[in-house]
Amino acid sequence: MTGKSILQVKNDAVFRMFFADERNQDSLIAFLKSILKLPDDEYDEITITDPHLLPEREDGKLGIIDVKLRTKNNKIIHIEIQLKKIPEMKERIVFYDAKLITEQLNQGDKYSKINQVISIIITNKTLVEGSPRYHHRFTLFDLDVKIEFSDIIEIHTLELQKLPEEPDGTKLYDWAKFIDAETEEELNMTAERNPEVKKAVVRIVELSADERARELAENHIKLQRDMASIIDEKDAEIADNHAEIARLRALLEKQG
Repeated sequence: MTGKSILQVKNDAVFRMFFADERNQDSLIAFLKSILKLPDDEYDEITITDPHLLPEREDGKLGIIDVKLRTKNNKIIHIEIQLKKIPEMKERIVFYDAKLITEQLNQGDKYSKINQVISIIITNKTLVEGSPRYHHRFTLFDLDVKIEFSDIIEIHTLELQKLPEEPDGTKLYDWAKFIDAETEEELNMTAERNPEVKKAVVRIVELSADERARELAENHIKLQRDMASIIDEKDAEIADNHAEIARLRALLEKQG
């Protein structure tokens, strides 16, 4: 297989096909261990809470393709890869995590039943301004006295465009490069440094040879392009309307 024909893990459809597949759970756990500081026994029981391969919607619209799972002690982990720049992305992440908190309780339940919600947001856009670091961990925190109030909501950001050219010696760097790779050659370079990633690369190559997987990935890319074109057309229409309104307003002011 040539480098051009490899499926890219950062395609959100491919990301879900790979990491939500129980056959690749060892790779999922290795990735989680590289970014989270959880006791090892949390990974003894990992349950994908939405086992469907890809979300199917009758209207053909794109939904959020993510991976949701529970650990042994019922911590909720939500992984999302987002390659588009969304102005309200931070607000959406907080809103979504709050929903994952509130939906845990039924009427009369005690607050002690709430389990930690952890989000991992992977993006190739700048999400955290003013920092060169590609990984950040956010919780409820007092900036003045440097004390954490609670980690009931924990948000990790992984910004692929901030990855340095040279490896930094961490397993997280290797997994980030695995996700960011665009050719088989790039995948193999990362695999040489990390045996866990090497196993994942073999599986991605196998997935890339699967015609059904390739069809799903290509269809999702096409849907994304179609949606982007529709949005561009709407934006252009709105801009034209604003220009026409401004022209008419100027004409009225001139006549008045």
